[in-house]
Amino acid sequence: MVSPIERGGLGFGVEKATFIFGLYTAAVYFTALPGGLIADRLLGARTAVLIGGITIALGHYAMVIPSITFFYLGMIMIALGTGLLKPNISVMVGGLYSENDPRRDGGFSIFYMGINLGAMVAPIACGYLAQSLNFQHKLIALGLNPSNSWHWGFGAAGVGMTLGSIQYLAQQHRLAHVGLKPTKKSTNSITSNQEKLTLDEWKRLAAISVLFIFTAIFFVGFEQSGSSLTLFADQLTRSEVFGWQFPSSWFQSVNSIFIMILAPLFSLLWLRLDKRAPTSPAKFTFGLFFLSIGFLVLVPAAYFTVNGRVSAIWLVLLYFFHTVGELCLSPVGLSTVTRIAPARLVGLMMGCWFLAIAIGNFFSGWIAGFFIASSPIVLVKMFSSLAIGTLLASIILIFLKPSICRLMQLTDSTKKN
Repeated sequence: MVSPIERGGLGFGVEKATFIFGLYTAAVYFTALPGGLIADRLLGARTAVLIGGITIALGHYAMVIPSITFFYLGMIMIALGTGLLKPNISVMVGGLYSENDPRRDGGFSIFYMGINLGAMVAPIACGYLAQSLNFQHKLIALGLNPSNSWHWGFGAAGVGMTLGSIQYLAQQHRLAHVGLKPTKKSTNSITSNQEKLTLDEWKRLAAISVLFIFTAIFFVGFEQSGSSLTLFADQLTRSEVFGWQFPSSWFQSVNSIFIMILAPLFSLLWLRLDKRAPTSPAKFTFGLFFLSIGFLVLVPAAYFTVNGRVSAIWLVLLYFFHTVGELCLSPVGLSTVTRIAPARLVGLMMGCWFLAIAIGNFFSGWIAGFFIASSPIVLVKMFSSLAIGTLLASIILIFLKPSICRLMQLTDSTKKN
C-alpha cells in the first residue's frame, strides 16, 4: 500500500496504510465470532472450514485484478472466509483430545507449526513474485507490465489456498467424528441452555475473559510485524546476506522459521513437564515478557538508523524473542479456551478469543501509524513504549495469576497447563 504508484503500489501514506492494515487484520479476527456461531448452530466446524478456505482463495484471486475496487473486495472476502476457517479449525483440533489430555498443548503446538510452515513459504514465494527484480525482468521479457508483479503474488496465495482446500477435502476421513454438522437436538440444546450456565461455568468464563484482555495487549505488540516492523525492514534494514540482496518481505518468514524450529521443542517441553508445567496464566506472563524483550532489542537499532540502514540481525533477534513469546501464549491460549470453556459454547468462546486478537490488531495498526522512517527519536519512543507496556502487562498478570488459577481449578485440579 505504501509502495509508489509507478512501482505498482497504491501510494498511500504510512498513517493511512497502517490504519487500513489494522482495520483489515482486525476484521480477519472479528469475523471469527459470527463464524464460530454459524458453525455451532448451522454448518458444523468441518463444513465451515471448507467454505472459509474456498472464500479466502476467491478473495486472493480477486486481488489479482489490478483495480482498487477488487483490492478492497479481495480483502473483504479474505476476512469473511477467515472468520469461518480460523476459529473452527482450532475447535476441531481441540476436539481430537479429551479435556485433561496432557498432549493437548503439544498438539496445538504441532498445529501451530503446521500453520507456520505455510507462513514461512508464503512470504518467500509471494515476496519473490511481488518484489524481485529478477521476476520483473522475466515479465518484461514476456511483454507483461512489471509494475503488476504484486498481483502475481496475490495469485500465488490463491493457488496455495486452493491446494490446501483440496487436501483438506481429500483427508476429511481422518477427522473421525470431529466437526460434524450439529443435529437438531444439539442445536435446540444450545438454545435452551444459553441462560442456564452453572456457577462453575461462569467462573471458567471469568478466567477466559481476563486472559482475553492480556491476549489483546499481546497482539497490539506482536502484530507490529505486519506494519511498523515491515516498514522498518523495507526502509531501514539492509536486506542482504554476504552481499546477496533479497526482498524485504522475506523478513516475514523469520518468525515462521523460528516457529518450525522451536514448536517441536515447546511441544516436547510441555509433555515432559506434564503436571509440573507452568499454568496457562504463567505461560501468558512469559509470552508478554518475551514480547517486551524483543522490542527492547530494537530500541538501539532504531537509534542507529540515524547513520542509515542497520544490520538484519536486529530484526532476527526481535523475531526470535517474539516467537518464544508467541509459543508461550498463542497455542496455549487456543488450548485453554477449548479445554475450560463450556462445551456448548466452545465455538462462541473461540470467536471471542479471536475478537480479543482483533482488538489487538486494530490498535496495533493505529500505533504503527506513528512510524516515521526519517526520525530515529520517534522510532525509539515508539518501540520503547511497546516494550514498557507489554512488560507492565506481564507484571500485572503475575499478581493476577493466583486468582485466575483458582477460577480454572474447576477443570484443572492438578494445576497443569
